[in-house]
Amino acid sequence: MPRPPHLRPDFLRVSPGKDLPGIVNAVIEIPKGSRNKYEVDEESGLMRLDRHLYSASVYPGDYGFVPCTLAADGDALDVLVMVNDPTFSGCLIAARVVGLFRMKDRGADDLKVLAVPDSDPLFADIRELADVPKHFLREVEHFFATYKQLEGVVVEPEGWAPRADALSAIESALIRFEETEED
Repeated sequence: MPRPPHLRPDFLRVSPGKDLPGIVNAVIEIPKGSRNKYEVDEESGLMRLDRHLYSASVYPGDYGFVPCTLAADGDALDVLVMVNDPTFSGCLIAARVVGLFRMKDRGADDLKVLAVPDSDPLFADIRELADVPKHFLREVEHFFATYKQLEGVVVEPEGWAPRADALSAIESALIRFEETEED
């Protein structure tokens, strides 16, 4: 017998954040360093193993989504959080937005917000994309350019965009989500 909705964990109803769009809540699905791709199972609210990456690459940061958003690809807006140590699937991080990685996945726009933990003093000076170490940006771009190659999926990196573009993408995704909730 299924659990009543009020007893079931529901990551999709977590607040998108208290200081939007500059600081968002990031629900982590995939910890930094993992080759396992986890996703929230919308029916149960639990984390589900989607697949093990075909490539030898690992996620360069904690990866998840901003709740109560809807990106152009029909999923919640993706977020990659720079962390020193991986957290865990289901972890909620108040994350300060610093930039946006643009790419196409199977020909469709697929945006990735780049953020840092807002409360971590090691990231206190990272406010804009220009503050992020260049090598880390290259690692992220390389990861997203190649992580699906062995699956035969075409991914086209389109490069980095500044914080202002990320804030705009978040605002659009929040509005898109609200519009679908009203229907």
